Amino acid sequence: MVRPFFMWWAVPLREVSNLTDEKKNAESQVPEMEPEEAIAGEEITAESVETEVETDRAAELEQKLAEAENRYFRLQADFDNYRRRVKLDSEAAEKYRAQSLISDILPTLDNFERALNMEVEGEHAKSLMQGMEMVYRGLLDALKKEGLEPIEAVGKPFDPHFHQAVMQVEDDSFSPNSVVEEFQKGYLLKDRVIRHSMVKVNQ
Repeated sequence: MVRPFFMWWAVPLREVSNLTDEKKNAESQVPEMEPEEAIAGEEITAESVETEVETDRAAELEQKLAEAENRYFRLQADFDNYRRRVKLDSEAAEKYRAQSLISDILPTLDNFERALNMEVEGEHAKSLMQGMEMVYRGLLDALKKEGLEPIEAVGKPFDPHFHQAVMQVEDDSFSPNSVVEEFQKGYLLKDRVIRHSMVKVNQ
């Protein structure tokens, strides 16, 4: 038996129609986002990005602040050290202000001592020696007021901080490594050696 022509198309068309209706129903069930909700979502995203940028910026500023503080503390320490050095230099300059002048006068003291150790005869020569001794004592007293002191040498243990050995001998009357003779007197200016004693040392 042959089916009518219109019945052969009827079944497929109904199925297609049903599928189309189901698709429309499914699409109608998908919730649509309101414009306000979309805008709110965009605002939340923008705020998140802005917050992240601000956080990074704050961290960068904190790092720069820490670096600036470190530089400040280093500069402060350098300035304190500089001020301390200037103070020490100023105190030393005041303490040893007469060193240059006294060093120039020391050869004159040596000449006075050599002259005063000479043996003289006659009243005139003795009177002259007395005058020289008065000048020598006055000059020495003035230098002592500035802090000049002679270095002890003969009979003392040899000390390279104060003595300069120019000769060595063997002498049983002196202990080993002691100063036997002084060729040139050494001097201290307060606590600073301005000239070493030139000495002969026992071995």
